[in-house]
Amino acid sequence: MQTPTPAPAPPPVGVRGVLARHPLVAFFALAFGLSWLAWLPYLLSENGLGVLAFSFPSVLGTSQLLGVLPGAYLGPVTAAVVVTVLVEGRAGLRAWRGRLLRFRVGARWYLGVGVLVPLSLLAATFVLPQAWGSARMVGAGLLLAYVPMLVLQVVTTALAEEPGWRDFALPRLQARLGPVTGTVVLGLLWGAWHWPLFLTEWGGHPDVTWVQPVLFTASCVPLSLVMTWVFNRTGQSVPLVMLLHAGINSTYTLLWPAFFPALHGDHDVLVVQLAATTVASAVLMIATRGRLGAPDTPVLDGARPERPARAARPPR
Repeated sequence: MQTPTPAPAPPPVGVRGVLARHPLVAFFALAFGLSWLAWLPYLLSENGLGVLAFSFPSVLGTSQLLGVLPGAYLGPVTAAVVVTVLVEGRAGLRAWRGRLLRFRVGARWYLGVGVLVPLSLLAATFVLPQAWGSARMVGAGLLLAYVPMLVLQVVTTALAEEPGWRDFALPRLQARLGPVTGTVVLGLLWGAWHWPLFLTEWGGHPDVTWVQPVLFTASCVPLSLVMTWVFNRTGQSVPLVMLLHAGINSTYTLLWPAFFPALHGDHDVLVVQLAATTVASAVLMIATRGRLGAPDTPVLDGARPERPARAARPPR
């Protein structure tokens, strides 16, 4: 007697049904909404538009830790967890957490990302004509200070953003649109998420113009292509992407002003960022023929992509 095939589970209804049909739309709407709402006091304070007569206190020399970081933590991470739990349940949350805790990759990746990121950005600075006569040598103490700065950036900015952008959104965008198109969409949205901050001290207000947010968003696209390649080639390791993100921020915060004291302003930084990431992403696009290290079969469940089996050697 043939065992009857169990009937498929009915599709979810209500809010869960909407989220199940449009998880990416829900994620980005929630990430943007939560962060922008949390940033509103900072935007309206004297650190921003000056509508409200108070300012955020400075911690470690910047108001951004109290004004920007809470909203950054609240948006992408919360959106990723909420949508994952409601749509995929515990299995989806385990896969998300698995990518977030995937530290076990080759040591060469940690060394390569940790060293090549600052070297590439410092070398790319020479696309600016004024950099040639202004470069300075720095002491060993500053280079040693780069390590604690890197750790700080990992647990602040990188941890606040990458569990959402790269852990939740990237695998789904790659599966739906392919590695290149999916990454371009992510890069544009990632850049746009920062736009309100250009009306605060974070973005150089009140001296900011429309050029800065445009350059920043444009630079997020090739940078995202590089991040996608690292993510795919390390078996979807979010910690490696976080290290890359933190390395960029640490270089511009600590090393870049010391190596190039005559250069200043966000415009120079954004030009260097765009130049460095455009060259790097172009090389990777050519070398991988547009695959950016993605497996032939999209991976959504957090499992490591399987390496193709080697062909058996013929007997001698």
